[in-house]
Amino acid sequence: MGRKVTIEPVTRIEGHARVTIYLDDEGDVEHAYFNVDQFRGFERFSQGRMFFEMPAITPRICGICPVSHHLASAKACDQIAGVEPPRPANLLRELMHMGQMIQSHSMHFFHLASPDLVLGFDADPAIRNVVGIINAAPELALKAVKLRQYGQEIIRTLSGRRIHPKFAVPGGVNKALSEADRDTMLAPIDDMISYMQEGLAIAKGWLEANQELVLKFANFRSGYMGLVDPKTGALELYDGEVRLVDRDGDLLEQYDGRNYLDYIAEHVEDWSYLKFPYYKKLGWPDGVYRVAPLGRLNVADCISTPLANEEFKKFKAISDGPVEPSLYMHYARLIEDIYAAEHARELLEDPDIVSTEIVNESRTITGEGVGTIEAPRGTLFHHYKTDENGQLTDVNLIVATGHNNWAMSTAVDMVAKEFIDGKNMTEGQLNRVEAAIRAYDPCLSCSTHAIGQMPIVVEVRGPDGELVKRIQRD
Repeated sequence: MGRKVTIEPVTRIEGHARVTIYLDDEGDVEHAYFNVDQFRGFERFSQGRMFFEMPAITPRICGICPVSHHLASAKACDQIAGVEPPRPANLLRELMHMGQMIQSHSMHFFHLASPDLVLGFDADPAIRNVVGIINAAPELALKAVKLRQYGQEIIRTLSGRRIHPKFAVPGGVNKALSEADRDTMLAPIDDMISYMQEGLAIAKGWLEANQELVLKFANFRSGYMGLVDPKTGALELYDGEVRLVDRDGDLLEQYDGRNYLDYIAEHVEDWSYLKFPYYKKLGWPDGVYRVAPLGRLNVADCISTPLANEEFKKFKAISDGPVEPSLYMHYARLIEDIYAAEHARELLEDPDIVSTEIVNESRTITGEGVGTIEAPRGTLFHHYKTDENGQLTDVNLIVATGHNNWAMSTAVDMVAKEFIDGKNMTEGQLNRVEAAIRAYDPCLSCSTHAIGQMPIVVEVRGPDGELVKRIQRD
């Protein structure tokens, strides 16, 4: 009999998860599992509500990416109401989404991922955190705070609050943007982009200096999925068609998100509450794919803004096919961060952004709507069905993190087998396993829903089940 090592919960992610690592008698890893034991009940308890309440209800799924749920929900409600928002309303919605991308991507790289890169995987966990970054690089830490603050201020200016917005409504938005607020948001964009470029330089420098590690750290093949402009194939975050490519980067499908059930199914394993989406035509597990920044850049042909597109070309030059190592997710995330800031400027400079034509009324109930958007962590689907009065009869959400469940599980298993020595186990080895999950920036409160309280505990037990070592983080 071997031993079992449990990391519970994984740190520096949103939500709660644990990793279970099984060792054989020689101390080698037999298998490692990424376990998500949270439970999400939003689909069920939303039934019976009126459809137009959903843009206010669903942001409560998560405090990190509430805007993504808010806007995906609003897009589904547009379809139920049979109405297309006026152009200024779509501009304002997309601007809010860029604010969401900026605050989320910036927070993840600078606050959650950079402690491993800047301070090292084996650094003392007491300092391997955001406080350690503040002490080691205070100017960088301050810029990181300003970046997240800028994204949050875009959201607050538009909706009146930084989280759980009440802004998008069926057919548009409920508040116009003033010229003064537009100018306030425009003023700091150049500074924000320069901060992002500093982060990009850190990520690229680390990746280049640690190529041996990068290439053996959760480097595996998969399909990829993300939204693209249907005409140009450019990266899309707010709108567009869903593009799915195979492991060689060849096109499998490009489809309207409203038809997602024709292409995507979900597999269930008994060791996780989080489902495993896959491409129906290839089946499970051949049809697995990845989403989020790495997925989006691997399916896109270009990026529509100049600075991000120049960096995108360098990203594409890394490989003849898809860029596969999981740690390149950090590079891709920062390219998207720059795109979000550049595109926010484009939106703010559009004369229609301050128009007061912000909502189209409707008295129609079509009975069904699907909202599709790229959340920071990947493609998000909100699917609602109603009765003739607009009361919800069925709700289905496929959340961004769920798409990457297979990828995170595979990454955990590969990294554990590569780096853990059961005879001489260190905290740094276990941290590498956690870092494999952090690369995907999971939002487990979105993909499931937390109940109870989970302590941060690592236990090592012998073949007879006797506790050998227990580490608890306060």
